[in-house]
Amino acid sequence: MPKPSQEDAIYARQHPHLVDFEFNESVVNVFPDMIRRSVPGYSTLVPLIGLLAEEFAQPHSRCYDLGCSLGAATLAMRHRIQQAGVEIIAVDTSAAMIERAHDNIDADIDTTPVELICADIHHIEISNASVVVL
Repeated sequence: MPKPSQEDAIYARQHPHLVDFEFNESVVNVFPDMIRRSVPGYSTLVPLIGLLAEEFAQPHSRCYDLGCSLGAATLAMRHRIQQAGVEIIAVDTSAAMIERAHDNIDADIDTTPVELICADIHHIEISNASVVVL
């Protein structure tokens, strides 16, 4: 079962020791709020990714979501793809993001196969692709 999102207050107070930003568990917990506030049009863009995948995904091909975070675009594609034999490959460098994306994918009732990979996209071989989202 996916965990509920929390309000992003990570930088609402001063931090005595500033460290490099990383997509860790603290960020994962507030990511839906963070992305909604920092990417204009995100809530419009994600469903459009699903529509594009529906239009361009080819039977027995792969659709890639590079930088999948919690899997919003992955799920949008998964819900719209009608072609047989399509597999979705979702990649992110953050283990915490992949773990939460896994929870979100597992809670979804769609049956299009999704492979979640924790890796740098530079090390991912893209093959048999009909859709690639970055």
